Amino acid sequence: MKRIKKAVFPVAGLGTRFLPATKAMPKELLPIIDKPIIQYAVEEAIAAGITELVFVTGRPKRAIGDHFDANLELEFQLSQKGKHKERDMVRNIVPEGVHCIFIRQPEPKGLGDAVLCAAPAVGDSPFVVLLADDLMKGASLPTAEMVAAYERNPTNYLCVTEVADEDVHKYGIVKPGPAGPDGGVTVAGLVEKPALKDAPSHLASMGRYVFDPEIFDVLRQTKPGAGGEIQLADAIDELAARGRVAAMEMSATRYDCGSKFGYLTAIVDHAIVHDEFRDRFYALMRDRLAKHDAEAGKGA
Repeated sequence: MKRIKKAVFPVAGLGTRFLPATKAMPKELLPIIDKPIIQYAVEEAIAAGITELVFVTGRPKRAIGDHFDANLELEFQLSQKGKHKERDMVRNIVPEGVHCIFIRQPEPKGLGDAVLCAAPAVGDSPFVVLLADDLMKGASLPTAEMVAAYERNPTNYLCVTEVADEDVHKYGIVKPGPAGPDGGVTVAGLVEKPALKDAPSHLASMGRYVFDPEIFDVLRQTKPGAGGEIQLADAIDELAARGRVAAMEMSATRYDCGSKFGYLTAIVDHAIVHDEFRDRFYALMRDRLAKHDAEAGKGA
């Protein structure tokens, strides 16, 4: 069995929900306090033993490559000013032994097409896909859990969680199959963004996947679906029909940083536990909320 050492990050999206902030800056570089969204996903992959990071980018996404590349001038200036902690922080964004590969998606043809663009870099190896918009926080993160599951039972995996009725239409929803060899949930199908009445379950697919390279052959045969794009969900549904997909329920907290409110929630939750200013931030939040409630009471 081949071990999973490669991760694919589809980062070619335009980030239109965050305009005008994303007119010149990729949404993946929007910061959660002092660290960009994409770096959380990269650190999650590295912690799971990944050593090859494949970024599928679009034309205006050069800044993502710059973030993970060395900046010798900045490192020199920080050293000259005695800011060795900051220098090491910049230098070690990608640790020694981990390599970055950047591939251009020629045109925005969907998530499935973005994953397929990574085929030359992935080759015949199993790999993980991480959607940076889904920021994960917890003692145990999905990528490590899924890599471990693959080592026990090599197949394709979805990261899933139960969602409320009102959220079913936002996600790919799993049609559960029989219990797998390890007692986990197998996937009989995947329905993309169904109405509640048509949903086969409340198990929603989140932005972490493990794939065997067979996904590439399926994607090559997948016809454009919703929006005229190659949908990854359609390819997963085909693999599920062959009995080649399992689901793993995640234990981490997930933040939808592709939405403004999810992004704001992530900032607040990370600030509350931040080593440097969590106490001051918590006090600030209490003060601001008390003032807001008092002013609202005066106007009532």
